[in-house]
Amino acid sequence: MNRETQAAGTDSIVIELRGVCKRFTRPTAEPFPVLVDIDLTLREGEIVGLLGRSGSGKSTLLRIAGGLLSPTSGEVRYRNAPLFSPSEGIAVVFQTFALYPWLTVLQNVELGLDALGLPSAEVRRRANAAIDLIGLDGFQSAFPRELSGGMRQRVGFARAIVSEPVLLLMDEPFSALDVLTAETLRTDFLDLWTEHQLPTRSVLLVTHNIEEAALMCDRVVVLGSNPGHLVAEIPVSLSRPRNRMDAGFQTIVSEIYSVLTTRMSAAVQAQARVHGGLALHLPNVSVHEISGLLEALAEPPHQGTAELGKLAASFALEINHLLPVAAALHLLEFAELTGDSIKLTAAGRVFVQSGTEDRKRLFREHLLTFVPFAAHILQILAERDDHQAPRERFELELEDHLNASDAEETLRVVISWGRYAEVFTYDDSARSFAIPPAR
Repeated sequence: MNRETQAAGTDSIVIELRGVCKRFTRPTAEPFPVLVDIDLTLREGEIVGLLGRSGSGKSTLLRIAGGLLSPTSGEVRYRNAPLFSPSEGIAVVFQTFALYPWLTVLQNVELGLDALGLPSAEVRRRANAAIDLIGLDGFQSAFPRELSGGMRQRVGFARAIVSEPVLLLMDEPFSALDVLTAETLRTDFLDLWTEHQLPTRSVLLVTHNIEEAALMCDRVVVLGSNPGHLVAEIPVSLSRPRNRMDAGFQTIVSEIYSVLTTRMSAAVQAQARVHGGLALHLPNVSVHEISGLLEALAEPPHQGTAELGKLAASFALEINHLLPVAAALHLLEFAELTGDSIKLTAAGRVFVQSGTEDRKRLFREHLLTFVPFAAHILQILAERDDHQAPRERFELELEDHLNASDAEETLRVVISWGRYAEVFTYDDSARSFAIPPAR
């Protein structure tokens, strides 16, 4: 690379994160890492997606990029200068509408210019221009309560772009909307972007929706969890507008699913090898969700095997809903995750074909075989004369291996699964486990 090319590349950088780490402190004063060693660069003219499961630190990373949070270590540079706090030229669109209900649409949008100290006439002109651009002309005097969810989010977009930001940060901006409204707003935003009607030069988008990432982004950055770290960067070189039915689009979606499922399977296997499997963080899904996905996989058109992308599309599921259930099936060996596909095992097929009691018996067998912590609880109960044990005894044990949040979630899941399988009972009032009486 020659010097001229290097200089041009440097000039095109909007924001750069170098070795960014973020730690919070638990009440016990123990550090809790959320992000580690994040290197990320956004250049002019691109939309970059941040994709990952819950707990991977996507929103934390976005807030650090916006100067709303300081990294524990590492550096953030905005337009080649260190970023220490919210800066002029950076705007955020949040997941919730975040509007002031006592202000009109026009007044809410004008707030986006509050810190710039502009003359009132200029504030009014720019606010009206942003409202017109985002498709809300005529609603300046309306209050948020008079607007639909999609219109309220348009106000949020107008408030963000009224300051003519160089960098626009979007934290799941369409997730609170119904499917049709989200699709309309997403399409309108992309039209403005491709037609260069927005002042924004670069966009960082946090999303849970793989198809949304493939539709909107030029690059998709995948974060792993516990703590959040970069695991893959997938370029999306498709021209816009993009068609969900195109083979190239489906290839990108499949590649993203493959990255996520491969990492998830590897994480489960790694956890299963640590501390005899007691460090295994269970996915927070119910037996009803497990049964529902098994039944859906067994029915036409899947007949036992499905690509995760097509399965998600057919049920309008995002990765935060689909992947934890798929992980549970994989963990319990009712199904197998391979690349971007999921396939029923023989046990999964038997489960679907069985009646209620036979399903319980099969689930119990797999729970005690493949979830060591459930078998551990049963063993402790069986060894005690009264066949009872306090919840705290198992909470403390889990917290030796997992952080407090994951330990709480895992215990809640194992209680639910154990109750269904009649492995043990749990009395929440007494906070106590027991072996159920023989029937």
